[in-house]
Amino acid sequence: MSRLKKIVIGASAGVVILIGVQIAVYETHKGIVTVQTGRVQREDLASVVSASGEIKPKTYVNIGANAFGKITHLYVKEGDAVRKGQLLAQLENVQSAADVSATQAALEAARTDAVAADAALKTAQADYDRANADAERMKLDWERAQGLYKEALIAKSEYDSRKNAWETADAGLAQAQARIAQSKAQKESAERRIAQSRANLTRVSDVLQKTTYAAPFDGMITNLPVREGETVVIGIQNSPGSTLMTIADMSVITAEVKVDETDIVNVKLGQPAEVTIDAIPRKSFKAVVSEIGNNAIVRSTGVATSQQTTASQEAKDFKVVVTLPDPPAGLRPGLSATAKITTATRGGVVAIPIQALTVRTQEELRQRADQKNTVEAAAPSGEASKNKEEIQGVFVIRNKKVEFVPIHTGIMGTTEIEVVGGLNEGEEIVTGSYKVLRTVRPGTSVKVDNTVPKKEEEEAGS
Repeated sequence: MSRLKKIVIGASAGVVILIGVQIAVYETHKGIVTVQTGRVQREDLASVVSASGEIKPKTYVNIGANAFGKITHLYVKEGDAVRKGQLLAQLENVQSAADVSATQAALEAARTDAVAADAALKTAQADYDRANADAERMKLDWERAQGLYKEALIAKSEYDSRKNAWETADAGLAQAQARIAQSKAQKESAERRIAQSRANLTRVSDVLQKTTYAAPFDGMITNLPVREGETVVIGIQNSPGSTLMTIADMSVITAEVKVDETDIVNVKLGQPAEVTIDAIPRKSFKAVVSEIGNNAIVRSTGVATSQQTTASQEAKDFKVVVTLPDPPAGLRPGLSATAKITTATRGGVVAIPIQALTVRTQEELRQRADQKNTVEAAAPSGEASKNKEEIQGVFVIRNKKVEFVPIHTGIMGTTEIEVVGGLNEGEEIVTGSYKVLRTVRPGTSVKVDNTVPKKEEEEAGS
């Protein structure tokens, strides 16, 4: 055998051996899945609800127009600090001031009439007393004249004269009584005119007062949309009136945020929060939940569901107010803010990375990696429905294979979730990749590779 032939035979044998080794290696690794893993360990967890909104003072008021008229004076400008009772603005008040003066004059006239009516009543009472005395005296004279006339001691003419005198006195008494009744009526009328004038004075004084605007409390002018010389109007029906300015008490600052409906059940009064303000980067401020809305707000429109006439399937939020006990200086209403509300904390609990959590159905758990499902087709409808029930759990590595373990979870932190049952501390679980967690089946052989993927290394380096 030539030397060349020997070399060819040796090379062929080497190729055959190499192919055999590769086939053996392939068969050995066939069905093995590369996974990333982590350990079940104890952590301090805090469940946080994040919501965005804006800075608002706890107490603020929009001062609207209470009367129709032109602004003659503005005594403040936007950003001014004001004290309670300080004069803010003045509307044109010529007519209302004239009405007040006229009504005050009418009131004084009514009071004068009342004094005169009271004097007239007293005069009428005195006249009545005198007429009554005259009538009594004339009656006695006439009665005496009757006796004398019967005894023929006086003439008929004198008798008739005394009788006429008594009748005249009696008529004067009746007239005096009528004057008393008239004077009483005049006095009552004067008193009612006084009451009427007082009511009118109250009305016109109120109209006059509404042309002057004073600060209802100590605060700051945060909005001043009008100028001197503009005409303002009051609101009617569904048409809002003019807003002169907004006063805010900046001593107590809040952040009004909108919490998603899925998180609102965990938010309670008094829970701590951290507020970040876009205008003040890299700083956070302590806060406390002070108010929780009970009415859902449609996210797309900002309208409360109670104001809608039809049901809506859109996403909804709830208003939550957190109070900043020590707000920074220079805050302005309307600044964008984000509140992170701590709804629960746990110390030293068993926890796993959130991405390790997955779900499987009963039917998937019954399958092996190399089997197809033939159970559901033959099973009754009730059992088929049970087979589709999802179970929450993680994949635990045992003997180089993955085993699905159902677990019960507690609070969820930023990157970890509490495990309250099903796992022990120190167990190795599958944490990635996402594709593997979605497709791997119980009993699959795995290979652990926890090196950082090249793409992640490049992103970390950049």
